[in-house]
Amino acid sequence: MSERQFEVFYDGDCPLCMREIRMLMKLDRKQRVRFTNIADPEFDAGTLGTSYEALMQRIQGRLPDGTWVSGVEVFRRLYAAVGFGPVVSLTRLPGVRSALDWGYDKFAANRLKWTGRCTEACHIPPRKDARSGVGAA
Repeated sequence: MSERQFEVFYDGDCPLCMREIRMLMKLDRKQRVRFTNIADPEFDAGTLGTSYEALMQRIQGRLPDGTWVSGVEVFRRLYAAVGFGPVVSLTRLPGVRSALDWGYDKFAANRLKWTGRCTEACHIPPRKDARSGVGAA
């Protein structure tokens, strides 16, 4: 991962996710973060030893040594990388940590519904095949 401090794997089809990712991209003036869109038809989770479905369940990130992190810890790493380290330390306080973890878990479980990508039973959408633009089997 060269000189980057962190790589984030985000759902580029999620409008709420993209709002935050675009803001973080602007704040990342020192290019410490590698932003990887898992919705890109060219993206292949298999090369990372994981699956598209696993990456869609919760936001995932990877440290330069290959260690994976997920959930709120990803946001802590992202915001620390763009210069908000002192604020990030507050998110590790016991009550704050629990509330953020609970809130993110609710968001992750409902984000497809809350972003209008399903109406009743929500399932992870199939990946688009890079060659044909249709769902891959």
